[in-house]
Amino acid sequence: MPSLNKVFLLGNLTRDPELRFTPSGASVCEFSIAVNREWGGKDGGEKKKEVGFFDCVAWARTAEVVAQYLKKGSPAMVEGRLTQDRWQDPQGQSRSKVKITVENVQFLGSKPGAASRVPAEADSGEEDPFA
Repeated sequence: MPSLNKVFLLGNLTRDPELRFTPSGASVCEFSIAVNREWGGKDGGEKKKEVGFFDCVAWARTAEVVAQYLKKGSPAMVEGRLTQDRWQDPQGQSRSKVKITVENVQFLGSKPGAASRVPAEADSGEEDPFA
């Protein structure tokens, strides 16, 4: 049976990206994105709003570029897949958390009229993604 795990989120970063490196030297960047949703308000009804907060993790060159160019409040579109971390807490309880593993990031609104897409497999050159 075919399956698909694909996520697209368009929102704003809720905190500055945190870049770190694994013991083997791989770049990892963690950040969160807030996505707003509005509905209702038609025919005199009350307009309703909600905000979703999603944890994201980027790897390799994408991680480095996100950490370099994005900050809290930056608008971005994130494309990726859902992944689930599982662990046991100190009390022995099973825990899990779903997050987005980033495959592509598109920066939005950084320069007037400019948007840049950084695929997960981007080369390692020091090219300005806004150029």
